[in-house]
This record gives sequence, C-alpha cells and structure tokens, in this order.
Amino acid sequence: MNDLTFTATAIDATADRRGRVNLGFYARSGKRLFDLGLALLLLPVLAPVVLGIWAFVRLDGGPGFFGHTRVGRNGRPFTCWKLRSMVADAESQLQALLDADPAAAAEWARSRKLARDPRVSRLGQILRRTSLDELPQIWNVLKGEMSFVGPRPIVAAELAKYGSSVSAYLAQTPGITGLWQVSGRNGVSYEARVALDVAYLARCSFWKDVRIIARTGLAILGTTGR
Repeated sequence: MNDLTFTATAIDATADRRGRVNLGFYARSGKRLFDLGLALLLLPVLAPVVLGIWAFVRLDGGPGFFGHTRVGRNGRPFTCWKLRSMVADAESQLQALLDADPAAAAEWARSRKLARDPRVSRLGQILRRTSLDELPQIWNVLKGEMSFVGPRPIVAAELAKYGSSVSAYLAQTPGITGLWQVSGRNGVSYEARVALDVAYLARCSFWKDVRIIARTGLAILGTTGR
C-alpha cells in the first residue's frame, strides 16, 4: 500500500477510547535506543565535519549555528539546530518577496517552503542541497528532542494545518528525516505531508526507519535538496 493512501483515519486503529494514541514497543522504547546508538556511532565522524562547516559559515561575520523554536512531542517546545544557511536580513527579504510575488506567497502558504528562497546564501544553497545544514540536529537527537526518523519539526503556527490529525504529530518525536523527505519534499503538498506523518505513526517499526534512513542517504547523494 502506498504511504499516501493513509489519512487521519489511520489513527483510529492506534487510539484508545479517550483519543490517546497507543504506541507499540518500538515507538515507545526501542526507537529511543536505536536513536542513541546510531547518534553515538556517528558523532565521532560528524563532529569534525560540523565544526569545519561552522568555520566557513562564520566567515561572513554572522553566527555559525541557527536555532529556531519548534513543537516537539506532546507539544513541548525545543530549539532545533542547524548550520546557518541564510543571509543576515533573511526575514525582511522573505517578506519583501511574499509582498511582491503572489505566486511565491501561495507556494509559501502551501508548504512553508520556497523553491527559490531569497534568504538562502550561496554557501547555504550547497548546504541545503546536500542537507549538511541539518547535521547539528544530532545534538537534538542525543537530548531526546528529535529522532532520526519522524515528522519534520514544525512551528506552533503550523499545528492548525494538521486539523484533526494533529494528535498524530504530537504523539511522535520530530525527525531529522522521514517519509516526507523521501517522498518529494517541496514537491509534496502540505495535506499530503500530514498524511505521510499519519502513515508513519501507523506503521512505525525498526525496519521502516532503516529503509527511510537508507533512502535519505540516496537522496543526499543525489543532492536534490528537496
């Protein structure tokens, strides 16, 4: 069955009479052990890479890391870390584009993403195409704020876009990668993205995570950045 065939009704099979989502053993405990083990295995390799890229990003005088508040599991806010990929006046440049370009404004409203984002620096474009900007999120994984696989972390304003499926997002730990990232990313509507998050909750397993991580690796090698 295709992942996109799942809708909010998939939650019904995992919820009790009070509407609370029931998670299996892997989602409740095994997933955290998997995350910790993989993070500790990758940390000695990734730490020097992150520090090297951080030094290059700092050359323009701005900070090397960028932290933004996102909604975590059970609605707890946390700071999601990235290597900075944007110019210094990023938000003003975004607003200027949205005010001047109706098509860009519609694209932003649909997915909170832009194919041509004026905020992204030249180095940032490379970091995003290769997903290297997200490497610092291994720190979020170690802290238990994120998982390697799960829904992409969202800002509070995006919760409304989940509608009746919001419990599917809140029941999960946000992920560095997930079904959305390996299913087209910017080319997938927000409605389909929500359906993918619901589908992942309904079918979460160790082997599902392994397959998604493997597909993510192939996508990074293809440097689509989408």
